[in-house]
Amino acid sequence: MIIGVPKEIKNNENRVAVTPAGVTEFRRYGHTVYVQASAGQGSGFSDHEYIEAGAQLLDTIGEIYDIAEMIVKVKEPIASEYPLIKENQLLFTYFHFASSEELTHAMIERKAVCLAYETVERADRSLPLLVPMSEVAGRMAIQEGAKYLEKPMGGRGILLGGVAGVKPADVLVLGGGIVGTEAAKMAAGLGAHVTIMDISLPRLRYLEDIMPANVDTVMSNEYNIRRHIQHSDIIIGGVLIPGAKAPSLITRDMLKLMRPGTVMVDVAIDQGGCFETSHATTHQDPTYVVDDVVHYCVANMPGAVPYTSTLALTNSTLPYALQLANLGWQLACARSEELLKGLNIVNGKIVYQGVSDAFGLPYVPVQEVLDSSSSINK
Repeated sequence: MIIGVPKEIKNNENRVAVTPAGVTEFRRYGHTVYVQASAGQGSGFSDHEYIEAGAQLLDTIGEIYDIAEMIVKVKEPIASEYPLIKENQLLFTYFHFASSEELTHAMIERKAVCLAYETVERADRSLPLLVPMSEVAGRMAIQEGAKYLEKPMGGRGILLGGVAGVKPADVLVLGGGIVGTEAAKMAAGLGAHVTIMDISLPRLRYLEDIMPANVDTVMSNEYNIRRHIQHSDIIIGGVLIPGAKAPSLITRDMLKLMRPGTVMVDVAIDQGGCFETSHATTHQDPTYVVDDVVHYCVANMPGAVPYTSTLALTNSTLPYALQLANLGWQLACARSEELLKGLNIVNGKIVYQGVSDAFGLPYVPVQEVLDSSSSINK
């Protein structure tokens, strides 16, 4: 198969989807890999390293899309990439369709095969390609929250861990999944008082067992959220409904309950955000203020630490990318329930229920489209 690795062009996105080590693996199985010049530079990988690994370099993103059967990316295509995408071309990347109707319609129109990292799902319902970036984003959420809690950054002017004789900051974490767990561990390790909320009692029992003494677990509901935001200094939004839009747990009217300079970090922003007042920001312009509350809503948080993020991501994605390259997407998805669940849009049809529900668009069962595609290609 011919694999294309374009340079990421989203604002301040420095990750790359395939490392030189990944190129070596693709080449070992006889595949051809084209990498756009300087694609790995932001993550610390030179063009020379890619050439040594067996990749062929192309100068422009257009050349990559034009020649590749499978495009492997990190972030979803942006508007300037839409016209480059070909019918039947396989795109393997994060899409987060439920947060962007424009992207959804564009991929339907291009009739591409869109296999989303974030909905590849194991039998135990874990999301192996979302986990590494959730770990990074959860840990970063505390770093960023602590920074913007400083007075010059618009926050309340509180040191996260406090000092002797001065109480530490109160951190509220909404969601006890990977993001929430990593955020709580980081905040607790820095000495903050942490409250983590989730709707699953078994998950809260687990967190109660593994977390240090400065972490409390509380059942998530509107009453408890309203009560806790009144004294929280940092609020981390880390809820997830796989493939669907995130629920709004903090509404606009709740902001008046918070103290001026409270910092809200919405890690769920790439799925539409879990705060009603959230809208996506960039690393270049990461925050804004609503009702004296600082909002940090960067949609590609791990892009700020690209070396760590690229290695963490590609460790997880490469085995799946090799399956797709070795077998072709139809056979790979037929044999792997995990990859099958990653299919979101195929040749103009939405095959993932969460995307269909987000915009009220027609849904076609994935198996029906897979059977149809397989018969056409026989």
